[in-house]
Amino acid sequence: MNCWNVGIIGGGPGGLMTAYLLQKYATVPFRATILEASSRLGGKIITNQFAAAPVMYEAGAAELYDYSVVGPDPLRALVAELGLPTTPMDGNKVITAGADEWEPHAVEALEQFDRRAREWMSPWQFYDSDWTAGECDPLDRQSFQSVLAEILDDTVRRYVQTMIHSDLATEPHLTNATYGLQNYLMNDPAYMRLYTIDGGIERLPQELARRIDAEVLFDHRVRRVERTPDGCVRVSSRHGNKPVEREFDFVVVALPNHLLPTIEWGGDALADAMRRHHAHYNYPAHYLRITILFECPFWRKHINESYFMLDAFDGCCVYDESSRNGNDTHGVLGWLLGGDAAARLSRLSDNELVAMMLDSLPSYLQHGRTEFVEAKIHRWASAVNGMPSGYPTRSLDTRHVPEPTRHPNLLVVGDYLFDSTLNGVLDSADFAAEWLAAEMGHRANRSERRTKTR
Repeated sequence: MNCWNVGIIGGGPGGLMTAYLLQKYATVPFRATILEASSRLGGKIITNQFAAAPVMYEAGAAELYDYSVVGPDPLRALVAELGLPTTPMDGNKVITAGADEWEPHAVEALEQFDRRAREWMSPWQFYDSDWTAGECDPLDRQSFQSVLAEILDDTVRRYVQTMIHSDLATEPHLTNATYGLQNYLMNDPAYMRLYTIDGGIERLPQELARRIDAEVLFDHRVRRVERTPDGCVRVSSRHGNKPVEREFDFVVVALPNHLLPTIEWGGDALADAMRRHHAHYNYPAHYLRITILFECPFWRKHINESYFMLDAFDGCCVYDESSRNGNDTHGVLGWLLGGDAAARLSRLSDNELVAMMLDSLPSYLQHGRTEFVEAKIHRWASAVNGMPSGYPTRSLDTRHVPEPTRHPNLLVVGDYLFDSTLNGVLDSADFAAEWLAAEMGHRANRSERRTKTR
């Protein structure tokens, strides 16, 4: 029986999940090779520690969403399977100017918007929405900005935009109404909830890597991918100054969409297919993360939640990082900025950014500036997709196999194909792993039948 060679380009969550699931699903022998451009695995999942104190914080561009309130949650199941303990996270506070002095008509305007959102999509429809294909809803063709414009009260409009801007990671006019309303509904615990992994989210890729039987090639930046005359896939990379070539029976490209154009795709058919694939999902969205260590959690007298929303920087999320990593000696706040503000402010120096974050604290927390110890900045340009699954939404086969005629053994995996979350990248990896396992088994059976007839 053949032992198939599987190449996985990218050692982030998508590549690791694909390798892990393929081990579970495959019924025939295979060898997996992961080519990672950097010196670490985990991609945009990063849990770091401050230099001034042994205190952890999340530095990446990924969070964990719990959909089990509605139906089976594969990511929740995977986290449990890996033996990783978790802690729920919650936050309801939205701090906007004048938000505590709403007139009755403003309260009614918010309730009306909330009713419309929940009537438009039930929790079950929300749960199942990323799997459907085609132009299913008129809101798919409408910008989210047009929905916000229907909120006539300026205070309420600002409140809603503040609440969801860091989740969108883009601007309302750059995404559709469907995605905008989905991000609004994410704040309703009847639709989903937030949680974290004790000891840091990076424990997820670390546990996956520990359980994967694969050759990992670090510092291998892929330059070219092409079909060989015998139908295999040749992957050309560079390791330092040394060119490296490998041939595989199957290749999974587990990279963010914005990195696909950095690879030369050999042959007109593949080059055109990958160009069209990239263009279909080319809605880059941005994050900027500024995390500050303080001597103590001075905000807890006023805000004792896992996170709160702040109307600075077009709307940002501020995480109480010290609440989720078991720290009892210091306080840590992490500002997560999204969209144009993240892209624009990423050009500033670290010192300028820290000053702006401290200035953004509400007046009743300004005294905490004196508790400052250390700050860390992490820039995530184009880290996620501002309109995941593109428009119109494609079938699962078309999403994952860009050129099925001459390159049916080249698949793509990514959160941008679903919902720009770790849940979405697991859905994508699961589809790819099942497809690969079935195809390897089919080819092995076909080869065995040919051998017996000779």
